[in-house]
Amino acid sequence: MVEIVNGVHGTTDEKDVERDYGPEVAEHIEWFKDQKLGFMMHWAPGTQFGIVESWALAKSAEWEKKTEATWMTSQVNWVEDLDEFRESYVNAYKTFNPIKFNPEKWARMAKECGFKYLLATTKHHDGFCMYDSKYTNHKITADDCPFHTNKNADIVGALYKAFRAEGLGISTYFSKPDWGSPYFWSPDFPNKHDVAPNYDINEHPELWEKFVEYTQNQLFELTSNYGKIDVLWLDGGWVSADSIRLGEVIDKIRATTQPHLIVADRCGGGKYENFLTPEQHVPSQPLHMPWESCITIADGFAFGYDKDLYLKTPKTLVHLIIDIVAKGGNLALNVTPQPDGELPAKTLETLNEIGHWLKINGEGIYGTRPIAPYAHDEMAYTQKNGNIYAFLKYSHNYYPRRNAEIFVDKPVKDIVLLRTGESVPFKQDGKSVIINTMNFPLYDLKYADCLKVYF
Repeated sequence: MVEIVNGVHGTTDEKDVERDYGPEVAEHIEWFKDQKLGFMMHWAPGTQFGIVESWALAKSAEWEKKTEATWMTSQVNWVEDLDEFRESYVNAYKTFNPIKFNPEKWARMAKECGFKYLLATTKHHDGFCMYDSKYTNHKITADDCPFHTNKNADIVGALYKAFRAEGLGISTYFSKPDWGSPYFWSPDFPNKHDVAPNYDINEHPELWEKFVEYTQNQLFELTSNYGKIDVLWLDGGWVSADSIRLGEVIDKIRATTQPHLIVADRCGGGKYENFLTPEQHVPSQPLHMPWESCITIADGFAFGYDKDLYLKTPKTLVHLIIDIVAKGGNLALNVTPQPDGELPAKTLETLNEIGHWLKINGEGIYGTRPIAPYAHDEMAYTQKNGNIYAFLKYSHNYYPRRNAEIFVDKPVKDIVLLRTGESVPFKQDGKSVIINTMNFPLYDLKYADCLKVYF
Protein backbone atom coordinates (compact mmCIF):
# COMPACT_ATOMS: atom_id res chain seq x y z
CA MET A 1 0.00 0.00 0.00
CA VAL A 2 1.31 3.45 -0.89
CA GLU A 3 2.67 5.47 2.02
CA ILE A 4 0.58 8.52 3.00
CA VAL A 5 2.00 10.74 5.75
CA ASN A 6 -0.24 13.59 6.91
CA GLY A 7 -2.05 13.42 3.59
CA VAL A 8 1.16 13.68 1.58
CA HIS A 9 1.85 10.93 -0.94
CA GLY A 10 5.21 9.28 -1.09
CA THR A 11 7.07 9.24 -4.40
CA THR A 12 7.71 6.23 -6.61
CA ASP A 13 11.31 5.19 -7.08
CA GLU A 14 12.43 5.95 -10.65
CA LYS A 15 13.50 2.33 -11.18
CA ASP A 16 9.89 1.20 -10.69
CA VAL A 17 8.56 3.21 -13.62
CA GLU A 18 8.39 1.88 -17.18
CA ARG A 19 9.19 4.41 -19.91
CA ASP A 20 7.95 2.72 -23.06
CA TYR A 21 5.25 5.29 -23.82
CA GLY A 22 4.83 5.01 -27.57
CA PRO A 23 5.78 7.86 -29.94
CA GLU A 24 2.72 10.11 -29.50
CA VAL A 25 2.87 10.00 -25.72
CA ALA A 26 6.65 10.44 -25.74
CA GLU A 27 6.32 13.54 -27.90
CA HIS A 28 3.66 14.97 -25.62
CA ILE A 29 5.81 14.34 -22.57
CA GLU A 30 8.42 16.63 -24.13
CA TRP A 31 5.67 19.25 -24.47
CA PHE A 32 4.81 18.75 -20.79
CA LYS A 33 8.44 19.21 -19.76
CA ASP A 34 8.45 22.57 -21.59
CA GLN A 35 5.53 24.01 -19.62
CA LYS A 36 7.15 24.28 -16.16
CA LEU A 37 4.29 25.98 -14.29
CA GLY A 38 0.81 24.58 -13.68
CA PHE A 39 -2.15 26.29 -11.99
CA MET A 40 -3.37 23.65 -9.55
CA MET A 41 -6.74 24.07 -7.90
CA HIS A 42 -8.59 22.19 -5.14
CA TRP A 43 -12.15 23.47 -5.08
CA ALA A 44 -15.41 21.91 -3.93
CA PRO A 45 -18.42 22.70 -1.71
CA GLY A 46 -16.33 21.86 1.36
CA THR A 47 -14.50 25.18 0.96
CA GLN A 48 -17.48 26.67 2.78
CA PHE A 49 -16.08 25.11 5.97
CA GLY A 50 -12.58 26.53 5.52
CA ILE A 51 -10.91 23.13 5.82
CA VAL A 52 -8.71 20.81 3.77
CA GLU A 53 -10.77 19.07 1.12
CA SER A 54 -12.16 15.58 1.87
CA TRP A 55 -9.72 14.35 4.49
CA ALA A 56 -11.82 15.03 7.57
CA LEU A 57 -14.31 12.45 6.28
CA ALA A 58 -11.77 9.68 6.76
CA LYS A 59 -10.50 8.16 9.97
CA SER A 60 -12.28 8.26 13.30
CA ALA A 61 -11.43 10.39 16.29
CA GLU A 62 -10.29 7.21 18.03
CA TRP A 63 -7.83 6.46 15.25
CA GLU A 64 -6.46 9.99 15.38
CA LYS A 65 -6.03 9.78 19.13
CA LYS A 66 -4.23 6.45 18.84
CA THR A 67 -1.87 7.59 16.10
CA GLU A 68 -1.58 11.23 17.18
CA ALA A 69 -2.43 12.12 13.56
CA THR A 70 -4.78 14.98 14.41
CA TRP A 71 -4.31 16.89 11.16
CA MET A 72 -7.33 15.30 9.48
CA THR A 73 -9.97 16.77 11.75
CA SER A 74 -8.04 19.49 13.58
CA GLN A 75 -9.86 22.14 11.53
CA VAL A 76 -13.26 20.74 12.50
CA ASN A 77 -13.53 22.82 15.68
CA TRP A 78 -17.19 23.79 15.71
CA VAL A 79 -18.71 20.38 16.41
CA GLU A 80 -17.56 17.40 18.49
CA ASP A 81 -19.63 14.74 16.76
CA LEU A 82 -17.73 13.75 13.62
CA ASP A 83 -20.76 11.94 12.22
CA GLU A 84 -22.70 15.20 12.46
CA PHE A 85 -19.85 16.96 10.67
CA ARG A 86 -19.71 14.33 7.94
CA GLU A 87 -23.40 14.72 7.23
CA SER A 88 -22.96 18.49 6.95
CA TYR A 89 -19.96 18.06 4.67
CA VAL A 90 -21.68 15.61 2.34
CA ASN A 91 -24.65 17.98 2.02
CA ALA A 92 -22.56 21.13 1.62
CA TYR A 93 -23.29 21.22 -2.11
CA LYS A 94 -26.89 22.18 -1.27
CA THR A 95 -25.65 25.60 -0.14
CA PHE A 96 -22.73 25.94 -2.58
CA ASN A 97 -23.44 28.85 -4.92
CA PRO A 98 -20.19 30.43 -6.21
CA ILE A 99 -21.90 33.16 -8.24
CA LYS A 100 -18.68 35.18 -8.62
CA PHE A 101 -17.03 32.33 -10.54
CA ASN A 102 -15.65 33.78 -13.78
CA PRO A 103 -13.65 31.16 -15.70
CA GLU A 104 -12.52 33.59 -18.39
CA LYS A 105 -11.15 35.96 -15.75
CA TRP A 106 -9.31 33.09 -14.06
CA ALA A 107 -7.81 31.93 -17.34
CA ARG A 108 -6.61 35.43 -18.28
CA MET A 109 -5.07 35.81 -14.83
CA ALA A 110 -3.34 32.44 -15.06
CA LYS A 111 -1.82 33.28 -18.43
CA GLU A 112 -0.79 36.75 -17.30
CA CYS A 113 0.92 35.28 -14.24
CA GLY A 114 2.96 32.81 -16.26
CA PHE A 115 1.02 29.57 -15.86
CA LYS A 116 0.99 27.20 -18.83
CA TYR A 117 -1.61 24.60 -17.85
CA LEU A 118 -4.53 23.96 -15.51
CA LEU A 119 -4.67 21.10 -13.00
CA ALA A 120 -8.11 21.22 -11.37
CA THR A 121 -9.93 18.69 -9.22
CA THR A 122 -12.75 17.12 -11.19
CA LYS A 123 -13.44 14.80 -8.24
CA HIS A 124 -11.55 14.59 -4.95
CA HIS A 125 -11.63 11.71 -2.46
CA ASP A 126 -15.04 12.83 -1.15
CA GLY A 127 -16.52 11.79 -4.49
CA PHE A 128 -18.19 15.11 -5.30
CA CYS A 129 -18.00 15.86 -9.03
CA MET A 130 -17.27 19.40 -10.18
CA TYR A 131 -18.52 18.39 -13.61
CA ASP A 132 -21.77 17.04 -15.05
CA SER A 133 -21.24 13.33 -14.55
CA LYS A 134 -24.16 11.20 -15.62
CA TYR A 135 -23.16 8.43 -13.22
CA THR A 136 -23.94 10.22 -9.94
CA ASN A 137 -26.17 12.94 -8.52
CA HIS A 138 -23.45 14.01 -6.09
CA LYS A 139 -22.31 16.75 -8.46
CA ILE A 140 -22.26 20.47 -9.10
CA THR A 141 -25.10 20.23 -11.65
CA ALA A 142 -27.50 18.38 -9.33
CA ASP A 143 -30.98 19.88 -9.08
CA ASP A 144 -30.56 20.50 -5.36
CA CYS A 145 -27.33 22.47 -5.83
CA PRO A 146 -28.24 26.17 -6.15
CA PHE A 147 -25.47 26.70 -8.69
CA HIS A 148 -26.98 24.22 -11.17
CA THR A 149 -28.85 26.95 -13.07
CA ASN A 150 -25.73 29.06 -13.63
CA LYS A 151 -24.38 29.21 -17.20
CA ASN A 152 -21.06 27.92 -15.83
CA ALA A 153 -22.63 25.22 -13.66
CA ASP A 154 -20.39 22.55 -15.20
CA ILE A 155 -17.34 24.11 -13.59
CA VAL A 156 -14.84 21.73 -15.16
CA GLY A 157 -16.26 22.27 -18.62
CA ALA A 158 -16.27 26.05 -18.17
CA LEU A 159 -12.69 26.07 -16.93
CA TYR A 160 -11.41 23.85 -19.72
CA LYS A 161 -13.06 26.03 -22.37
CA ALA A 162 -11.69 29.25 -20.88
CA PHE A 163 -8.13 27.98 -20.31
CA ARG A 164 -7.93 26.47 -23.79
CA ALA A 165 -9.05 29.79 -25.25
CA GLU A 166 -5.95 31.34 -23.65
CA GLY A 167 -3.73 28.65 -25.17
CA LEU A 168 -3.18 26.81 -21.89
CA GLY A 169 -3.00 23.04 -21.43
CA ILE A 170 -5.36 20.82 -19.45
CA SER A 171 -4.37 18.34 -16.74
CA THR A 172 -7.33 16.44 -15.32
CA TYR A 173 -7.19 15.60 -11.61
CA PHE A 174 -9.32 12.55 -10.71
CA SER A 175 -9.43 10.64 -7.42
CA LYS A 176 -9.48 6.87 -7.77
CA PRO A 177 -10.90 6.34 -4.26
CA ASP A 178 -14.42 7.71 -3.84
CA TRP A 179 -15.68 7.92 -0.27
CA GLY A 180 -19.09 9.02 -1.50
CA SER A 181 -19.72 5.92 -3.58
CA PRO A 182 -21.85 3.15 -2.04
CA TYR A 183 -19.58 0.74 -3.91
CA PHE A 184 -16.49 2.01 -2.04
CA TRP A 185 -17.85 2.82 1.41
CA SER A 186 -20.79 0.45 1.30
CA PRO A 187 -23.78 1.08 3.60
CA ASP A 188 -24.06 -2.70 3.96
CA PHE A 189 -20.92 -2.87 6.12
CA PRO A 190 -19.67 -0.97 9.20
CA ASN A 191 -17.84 2.18 8.13
CA LYS A 192 -14.53 2.61 9.91
CA HIS A 193 -13.92 5.80 7.91
CA ASP A 194 -10.66 4.43 6.64
CA VAL A 195 -9.21 5.62 3.34
CA ALA A 196 -9.75 2.14 1.87
CA PRO A 197 -13.03 0.34 1.04
CA ASN A 198 -14.95 -0.74 4.14
CA TYR A 199 -15.18 -4.33 2.93
CA ASP A 200 -12.84 -7.00 1.59
CA ILE A 201 -12.94 -6.63 -2.18
CA ASN A 202 -11.80 -10.24 -2.61
CA GLU A 203 -14.69 -11.51 -0.53
CA HIS A 204 -17.22 -9.27 -2.29
CA PRO A 205 -16.02 -9.08 -5.91
CA GLU A 206 -19.51 -8.30 -7.25
CA LEU A 207 -19.63 -5.08 -5.18
CA TRP A 208 -16.10 -4.06 -6.14
CA GLU A 209 -16.91 -4.72 -9.80
CA LYS A 210 -19.66 -2.11 -9.55
CA PHE A 211 -17.08 0.37 -8.28
CA VAL A 212 -14.69 -0.54 -11.10
CA GLU A 213 -17.42 0.02 -13.67
CA TYR A 214 -18.39 3.33 -12.06
CA THR A 215 -14.77 4.56 -12.02
CA GLN A 216 -14.07 3.50 -15.59
CA ASN A 217 -17.25 5.19 -16.83
CA GLN A 218 -16.26 8.47 -15.22
CA LEU A 219 -12.78 8.29 -16.72
CA PHE A 220 -14.29 7.66 -20.15
CA GLU A 221 -16.71 10.60 -19.89
CA LEU A 222 -13.96 13.00 -18.79
CA THR A 223 -11.73 11.98 -21.69
CA SER A 224 -14.56 11.87 -24.25
CA ASN A 225 -16.81 14.85 -23.44
CA TYR A 226 -14.36 17.59 -22.48
CA GLY A 227 -12.06 18.04 -25.47
CA LYS A 228 -8.32 17.50 -25.53
CA ILE A 229 -6.89 16.32 -22.21
CA ASP A 230 -3.12 16.65 -21.99
CA VAL A 231 -2.63 14.82 -18.69
CA LEU A 232 -4.76 12.43 -16.66
CA TRP A 233 -3.61 13.00 -13.05
CA LEU A 234 -4.81 10.14 -10.85
CA ASP A 235 -4.72 10.64 -7.10
CA GLY A 236 -5.27 8.14 -4.30
CA GLY A 237 -2.42 5.72 -4.82
CA TRP A 238 -3.81 3.25 -2.27
CA VAL A 239 -6.29 2.16 -4.94
CA SER A 240 -4.05 0.24 -7.30
CA ALA A 241 -4.16 0.37 -11.08
CA ASP A 242 -4.74 -3.37 -11.27
CA SER A 243 -7.70 -3.28 -8.89
CA ILE A 244 -9.66 -0.98 -11.24
CA ARG A 245 -8.14 -2.42 -14.44
CA LEU A 246 -6.70 0.96 -15.29
CA GLY A 247 -4.64 -0.41 -18.15
CA GLU A 248 -7.65 -1.39 -20.24
CA VAL A 249 -9.14 2.09 -19.70
CA ILE A 250 -5.99 3.99 -20.68
CA ASP A 251 -5.33 1.76 -23.68
CA LYS A 252 -8.86 2.36 -24.95
CA ILE A 253 -8.65 6.12 -24.38
CA ARG A 254 -5.33 6.33 -26.22
CA ALA A 255 -6.73 4.21 -29.06
CA THR A 256 -9.70 6.55 -29.50
CA THR A 257 -10.08 10.08 -28.14
CA GLN A 258 -6.66 10.94 -26.63
CA PRO A 259 -3.76 9.17 -28.42
CA HIS A 260 -1.22 11.56 -26.84
CA LEU A 261 -2.54 11.18 -23.27
CA ILE A 262 0.05 11.45 -20.48
CA VAL A 263 -0.95 9.57 -17.33
CA ALA A 264 0.26 10.22 -13.81
CA ASP A 265 -1.04 7.29 -11.76
CA ARG A 266 0.53 8.58 -8.57
CA CYS A 267 2.78 6.10 -6.79
CA GLY A 268 1.58 3.34 -9.09
CA GLY A 269 4.83 2.73 -10.94
CA GLY A 270 4.73 0.63 -14.07
CA LYS A 271 3.35 1.79 -17.42
CA TYR A 272 0.91 4.43 -16.25
CA GLU A 273 3.01 6.67 -14.07
CA ASN A 274 4.52 8.68 -16.91
CA PHE A 275 5.91 11.31 -14.55
CA LEU A 276 6.55 11.46 -10.80
CA THR A 277 4.59 13.74 -8.49
CA PRO A 278 6.48 14.64 -5.30
CA GLU A 279 4.06 16.44 -2.99
CA GLN A 280 4.91 19.46 -0.85
CA HIS A 281 8.63 18.99 -1.45
CA VAL A 282 11.35 19.18 -4.07
CA PRO A 283 13.78 16.32 -4.74
CA SER A 284 17.26 17.00 -3.44
CA GLN A 285 18.82 16.01 -6.77
CA PRO A 286 17.73 16.13 -10.42
CA LEU A 287 15.57 13.18 -11.44
CA HIS A 288 16.18 11.24 -14.63
CA MET A 289 12.56 11.20 -15.72
CA PRO A 290 9.76 13.78 -15.96
CA TRP A 291 8.38 15.05 -12.67
CA GLU A 292 6.09 17.67 -11.19
CA SER A 293 6.03 18.89 -7.60
CA CYS A 294 2.57 19.81 -6.34
CA ILE A 295 3.02 22.49 -3.68
CA THR A 296 0.55 24.84 -2.03
CA ILE A 297 0.88 28.60 -2.33
CA ALA A 298 0.11 28.80 1.39
CA ASP A 299 2.21 27.34 4.17
CA GLY A 300 1.31 23.91 5.48
CA PHE A 301 -1.00 21.27 4.03
CA ALA A 302 -3.17 23.95 2.42
CA PHE A 303 -5.15 21.95 -0.14
CA GLY A 304 -8.28 23.81 0.87
CA TYR A 305 -9.56 27.33 1.46
CA ASP A 306 -8.66 29.04 4.72
CA LYS A 307 -8.70 32.84 4.81
CA ASP A 308 -6.22 32.88 7.70
CA LEU A 309 -3.43 30.88 6.07
CA TYR A 310 -0.08 32.56 5.52
CA LEU A 311 1.07 32.63 1.91
CA LYS A 312 4.59 31.89 0.80
CA THR A 313 6.34 35.09 -0.23
CA PRO A 314 6.90 35.91 -3.91
CA LYS A 315 10.64 35.55 -3.31
CA THR A 316 10.17 32.08 -1.83
CA LEU A 317 8.02 31.04 -4.79
CA VAL A 318 10.38 32.45 -7.41
CA HIS A 319 13.28 30.61 -5.79
CA LEU A 320 11.11 27.49 -5.68
CA ILE A 321 10.41 27.71 -9.41
CA ILE A 322 14.10 28.14 -10.15
CA ASP A 323 15.07 25.20 -7.93
CA ILE A 324 12.49 22.90 -9.52
CA VAL A 325 13.24 23.86 -13.12
CA ALA A 326 17.01 23.57 -12.59
CA LYS A 327 16.39 19.96 -11.52
CA GLY A 328 14.25 19.25 -14.59
CA GLY A 329 10.80 19.43 -13.02
CA ASN A 330 7.52 21.31 -13.22
CA LEU A 331 5.72 23.11 -10.41
CA ALA A 332 1.97 22.65 -9.94
CA LEU A 333 1.21 25.54 -7.59
CA ASN A 334 -2.00 24.91 -5.69
CA VAL A 335 -4.44 27.77 -5.18
CA THR A 336 -7.91 27.37 -3.65
CA PRO A 337 -10.72 29.75 -4.61
CA GLN A 338 -13.14 31.22 -2.11
CA PRO A 339 -16.59 29.67 -1.67
CA ASP A 340 -18.12 32.60 -3.58
CA GLY A 341 -16.04 31.88 -6.69
CA GLU A 342 -13.46 34.64 -6.33
CA LEU A 343 -9.75 34.06 -6.04
CA PRO A 344 -8.40 35.49 -2.75
CA ALA A 345 -7.00 39.01 -3.12
CA LYS A 346 -3.72 38.22 -1.33
CA THR A 347 -3.25 35.20 -3.58
CA LEU A 348 -3.70 37.35 -6.68
CA GLU A 349 -1.15 39.88 -5.40
CA THR A 350 1.40 37.11 -4.94
CA LEU A 351 0.68 35.55 -8.34
CA ASN A 352 1.01 38.92 -10.06
CA GLU A 353 4.46 39.36 -8.52
CA ILE A 354 5.51 35.96 -9.86
CA GLY A 355 4.05 36.80 -13.27
CA HIS A 356 5.99 40.07 -13.42
CA TRP A 357 9.24 38.26 -12.66
CA LEU A 358 8.51 35.58 -15.27
CA LYS A 359 7.81 38.17 -17.97
CA ILE A 360 11.39 39.33 -17.53
CA ASN A 361 13.15 36.04 -16.85
CA GLY A 362 10.83 33.39 -18.31
CA GLU A 363 13.13 32.76 -21.27
CA GLY A 364 15.41 30.91 -18.89
CA ILE A 365 12.50 28.91 -17.43
CA TYR A 366 10.12 27.72 -20.15
CA GLY A 367 11.22 25.10 -22.65
CA THR A 368 14.53 24.52 -20.87
CA ARG A 369 16.28 21.38 -19.69
CA PRO A 370 18.64 20.84 -16.75
CA ILE A 371 22.40 21.00 -17.13
CA ALA A 372 25.28 20.28 -14.76
CA PRO A 373 26.30 21.59 -12.30
CA TYR A 374 22.52 22.25 -11.81
CA ALA A 375 22.94 24.41 -8.72
CA HIS A 376 25.51 25.61 -6.21
CA ASP A 377 25.54 28.34 -3.58
CA GLU A 378 22.78 30.70 -4.78
CA MET A 379 23.23 29.84 -8.45
CA ALA A 380 21.08 27.54 -10.59
CA TYR A 381 21.34 26.57 -14.27
CA THR A 382 19.13 25.68 -17.22
CA GLN A 383 19.86 25.25 -20.93
CA LYS A 384 18.06 25.83 -24.23
CA ASN A 385 19.09 26.16 -27.88
CA GLY A 386 22.80 25.93 -27.13
CA ASN A 387 22.74 28.64 -24.45
CA ILE A 388 22.98 28.35 -20.69
CA TYR A 389 20.83 30.39 -18.33
CA ALA A 390 22.38 31.08 -14.94
CA PHE A 391 20.06 32.25 -12.18
CA LEU A 392 21.41 34.30 -9.32
CA LYS A 393 19.03 34.06 -6.35
CA TYR A 394 19.14 36.99 -3.95
CA SER A 395 18.86 36.44 -0.22
CA HIS A 396 17.47 39.96 0.09
CA ASN A 397 15.23 41.48 -2.54
CA TYR A 398 17.35 44.48 -3.38
CA TYR A 399 20.94 43.62 -2.45
CA PRO A 400 22.87 41.69 -5.10
CA ARG A 401 26.13 40.06 -4.05
CA ARG A 402 29.38 41.68 -5.00
CA ASN A 403 30.46 38.79 -7.25
CA ALA A 404 28.78 35.87 -8.91
CA GLU A 405 30.65 32.80 -10.10
CA ILE A 406 29.27 30.49 -12.73
CA PHE A 407 30.81 27.33 -14.14
CA VAL A 408 30.86 26.37 -17.82
CA ASP A 409 32.80 23.89 -19.91
CA LYS A 410 33.73 26.06 -22.92
CA PRO A 411 34.75 29.62 -23.77
CA VAL A 412 32.05 32.25 -23.23
CA LYS A 413 31.41 34.85 -25.94
CA ASP A 414 28.86 37.02 -24.18
CA ILE A 415 26.66 37.19 -21.08
CA VAL A 416 23.40 39.16 -21.13
CA LEU A 417 21.35 40.19 -18.11
CA LEU A 418 17.75 39.43 -19.14
CA ARG A 419 16.38 42.17 -16.89
CA THR A 420 18.13 44.86 -18.96
CA GLY A 421 18.89 43.08 -22.22
CA GLU A 422 22.45 44.34 -21.95
CA SER A 423 25.80 42.57 -21.86
CA VAL A 424 27.63 42.43 -18.56
CA PRO A 425 31.41 42.35 -18.05
CA PHE A 426 32.95 39.06 -16.97
CA LYS A 427 36.28 37.35 -16.54
CA GLN A 428 36.78 33.71 -17.44
CA ASP A 429 39.49 31.47 -16.07
CA GLY A 430 39.01 27.96 -17.40
CA LYS A 431 35.59 26.76 -16.30
CA SER A 432 35.12 29.61 -13.82
CA VAL A 433 33.42 32.84 -14.90
CA ILE A 434 33.30 35.77 -12.46
CA ILE A 435 30.71 38.53 -12.80
CA ASN A 436 30.69 41.68 -10.66
CA THR A 437 27.03 42.16 -9.80
CA MET A 438 27.62 45.57 -8.22
CA ASN A 439 27.31 46.95 -11.74
CA PHE A 440 23.78 45.60 -12.11
CA PRO A 441 21.16 48.38 -12.12
CA LEU A 442 18.73 48.32 -9.22
CA TYR A 443 15.65 49.07 -11.31
CA ASP A 444 13.20 46.15 -11.25
CA LEU A 445 15.67 44.01 -9.32
CA LYS A 446 13.59 41.44 -7.44
CA TYR A 447 14.17 37.97 -6.04
CA ALA A 448 16.61 36.68 -8.69
CA ASP A 449 18.36 37.63 -11.91
CA CYS A 450 18.87 35.51 -15.00
CA LEU A 451 22.07 35.63 -17.05
CA LYS A 452 22.02 34.29 -20.60
CA VAL A 453 25.36 32.80 -21.49
CA TYR A 454 26.39 32.65 -25.17
CA PHE A 455 29.16 30.40 -26.52
